[in-house]
Amino acid sequence: MPVVELLTSSGLGSLLGMRHALEPDHLAAVSTLVSQERNGFRAAWLGVCWGVGHTLTLVIVAAALIVLRAELPAGAASLFELLVAAMLIALGMRAIVIASRQAGGARAHRHGNAFAVHTHGGAPHVHIGGWTLARRPLIIGAVHGLAGSGALTALVLATLPTTTARLTYMALFGVGSTLGMAIVSGLLGWPLARLGANQALARTVSITVGCVSTLLGVWWGIRIVR
Repeated sequence: MPVVELLTSSGLGSLLGMRHALEPDHLAAVSTLVSQERNGFRAAWLGVCWGVGHTLTLVIVAAALIVLRAELPAGAASLFELLVAAMLIALGMRAIVIASRQAGGARAHRHGNAFAVHTHGGAPHVHIGGWTLARRPLIIGAVHGLAGSGALTALVLATLPTTTARLTYMALFGVGSTLGMAIVSGLLGWPLARLGANQALARTVSITVGCVSTLLGVWWGIRIVR
């Protein structure tokens, strides 16, 4: 594989991955989670967790399709898209309910070097030593990765000539998505952290985000089944 081709596909994959993180369904899903945070760094970490889940399923499924030179069946692609729609609705409704019932944000803490699973404000987290993986955004990202793997694989198969270039592109696309969502989540988290002192305003923002996510999920589902 020529070096120029590798560099070009790597740079393009990273940039398009960052752009991919800004798609409406991604922003809506992560915003429902970030709206419950009162710390910009933790908000950015939720974006990273989303990106990790998104990258894992995207790269695994797309790599398998690339190696086999196959396409994702239309029925499976539609099913994944419907799963995204249902998830957006569920996340939106959850954000509305939590905002209506609770005024405080999540509190983070450590468990030394132990492994533990518990909840922060109703959201499950996994602690491995000093690292905390937010399981919900990880799963949400994984679902989004499944939904986007078919179209992206078809594009990569059509534009890049070698398997190495295609796999490199997929990996860098995932890295770009993770970085892009981390930046967006952090930027959303900082003003929300400041709003945390005004509980009424913070709840209003959460309810608004929940409504947007729910409506987008309904529209997304209707678009698929029509």
